[in-house]
Amino acid sequence: MSRSREAAAAPLFAALGDENRLRIVTRLATQGRGNLTALLAAAPVTRQAISQHLGVLEAVGLVRSEKVGRERLWELEPKRLADAHAYLDRVSTQWDDAIARLRAFVEDA
Repeated sequence: MSRSREAAAAPLFAALGDENRLRIVTRLATQGRGNLTALLAAAPVTRQAISQHLGVLEAVGLVRSEKVGRERLWELEPKRLADAHAYLDRVSTQWDDAIARLRAFVEDA
């Protein structure tokens, strides 16, 4: 895997590495877009903390928001999740290949 792909994936996985941000992403993935009040139910933290977590998720492209009337609605950015999925698939394939090589080496020994 190239260093540039790893460098691009690192902030994404760092953002998902926080339990509260992961809960927010899970909530958006399962229930669709929502406002700040709805997202408060996803993670047991303050309103200010949810706003900060959303800022981190937005900075790495995992969520986007839209102003509707007086509130801001947040939703998942499916392209960025697809990037994470593709990265994990590549890593999984590399591990599968390494295990197959190890198995062949052990069986030939």
